[in-house]
Amino acid sequence: MTFRSKLFWIFTIALIVSVALIAAGVTIVTRQAFEKMYAQHTDALVAQFQREFDQRKQDVARRVQMITDERDTIQMAISLSRPQADASVYVNDATGVSKSHQLDFLDFVGADGSIISSAENPERFGYKLDWLTEPRDWAALGSFLMKIDTQNGPAIGLMAVSTVRVGDKNLYILGGERLGKDFLGSLVLPVGMRALLYLNMDPNFQSMYLLDQNGPVVEGDRFSQFIDREREKPAPEIFKLDSGPDLARTEEFHALPLLGRQKELLGVLLVGSSRQEMVGIERRIRMLAEAMVAIGLLISLLLSWWGAARVTRPVRRLAVVAREVSEGNWNARVEEKGGGEIGQLARAFNQMTGQLKEQREHLVQAERVAAWRELARRLAHELKNPLFPLQTTVENLQRAKSKSSEQFEEVFRESTDILLAEIENLEKIIGRFSDFAKMPQPELAPVSLNDIVRSAVKLFEAQFSAVGRPPITPEFHLADDLPPVQADAALLRRALENLILNAMDAMPAGGVLMVRTTRDKSEIHLEVSDTGTGLTPEECQRLFTPYYTTKQHGTGLGLAIVQSVISDHGGRISVESEMGIGTSFHIFLPVKPGPRPAPAAPVETLREALAAQKA
Repeated sequence: MTFRSKLFWIFTIALIVSVALIAAGVTIVTRQAFEKMYAQHTDALVAQFQREFDQRKQDVARRVQMITDERDTIQMAISLSRPQADASVYVNDATGVSKSHQLDFLDFVGADGSIISSAENPERFGYKLDWLTEPRDWAALGSFLMKIDTQNGPAIGLMAVSTVRVGDKNLYILGGERLGKDFLGSLVLPVGMRALLYLNMDPNFQSMYLLDQNGPVVEGDRFSQFIDREREKPAPEIFKLDSGPDLARTEEFHALPLLGRQKELLGVLLVGSSRQEMVGIERRIRMLAEAMVAIGLLISLLLSWWGAARVTRPVRRLAVVAREVSEGNWNARVEEKGGGEIGQLARAFNQMTGQLKEQREHLVQAERVAAWRELARRLAHELKNPLFPLQTTVENLQRAKSKSSEQFEEVFRESTDILLAEIENLEKIIGRFSDFAKMPQPELAPVSLNDIVRSAVKLFEAQFSAVGRPPITPEFHLADDLPPVQADAALLRRALENLILNAMDAMPAGGVLMVRTTRDKSEIHLEVSDTGTGLTPEECQRLFTPYYTTKQHGTGLGLAIVQSVISDHGGRISVESEMGIGTSFHIFLPVKPGPRPAPAAPVETLREALAAQKA
């Protein structure tokens, strides 16, 4: 290390350490002050919630008692106390009464516990609430939380019970308010704090039941582990919710369990305090410290810039050449100047690029040889079956020629039919190989992917319900907000038809063919699923390999063509499958495709081989 470097680093380290110690001390004191302030705010908000909750309980009990004291309620109780009273005449009374007293829930319940009228769920007429008939001082109990079944699903209500007694019979009035986002909206929240409410409606955590004053909380799944702890053991708890490396998004939450009449957990109140303001002040302190360090370092930088430039200039040249090599320029070289470490690095880099170029050429040659071998093997396999009957037919003709002319005429007619059929079979085999060899480049234009899906599936409607074949039911889940994609409609339709044919072959006993389109940021997702026999993991890995097939009949080029089409559109395709469950193909297409990616070498060389064989 030179004297200039030593002087620069000594001055830099001393300045950074001294400024860092001062900044750390100020930051610690500031953080402690904010922690104390956040604790005070949280305690105040919890106390406010408790006061508001107690006030709501009193208000609900008062309004339910007001309903009990009304003349219409007393008249209902008298009528229902008579022998063979008809409770159905009151089936709609709860709706009007609940609105007049601003209650979300209201049930009139007979002496035997049967619901006479329900505002929140009229269909529960006659449903029994046996717990209401238990001997209990409902007035002393006051309001309590309970789960309510409504027409729109379960809800949590702050409920109160009051009774009207006529003779030896009681009429029970069960009413209350919904505990939800409106209740949270009544709380006054300090800056940097928020209140959330989880409604324990389901045995498993559901993010839709985690609410703030505006409705379901975004990214509510992050609270699942803390809510699950509360459901296992309800108790006040404090936890922190981290949001990655950004401390400004870290929140500390106080969890307060809300229990029902039988001490069951019905909800959890979460009071959160953000660290954004504290982190903002810490950042300003850090910025000030960094500014002080920057001023001190300026002198050192001015003294050492020349030496640093001599070191970084060759490194930058090396980075530029490395970028050229990564873009495909294998002839790029770095100037080999100097005898130090930089010179050694340049020579090693040039040697490495030369070796990579040679290895790439060897690899391409090996792939081409392998492609020709695979083509020869596949052609031999495909042409072997029709050639055998051709040979047999010619031999039969030769034997018949040596016999009588009448027998020859008969054998000649049969033989020519066989020859023509097998020649047609050979033409089909060569045609399938030719199709893969002459795959055209896509002609891009704005197209609707949903329209392509509908037209492709429509071609197979007759086969889905063909006589003598188990039916296949197509299902569409097509997003309405899909933008047009730059694509070749004919090639995409051909690829989709191949996937549909594969799905039909996989469902010999019938099933469901599902096609789904969705948008994911800058891509469009197309999914084609079946409920067929499924594939093994080994088959999934080789499924897009040219000439590989799991069918008894087929060239194994169908999915290779699909992959080639999707690749030519700048997209990608993958497969998921489970034996006995079914198979799903996932295609991702860019809305605006960029430069066409280089195709996989084995597929490209096989297409070159096929094109050369055809020529």
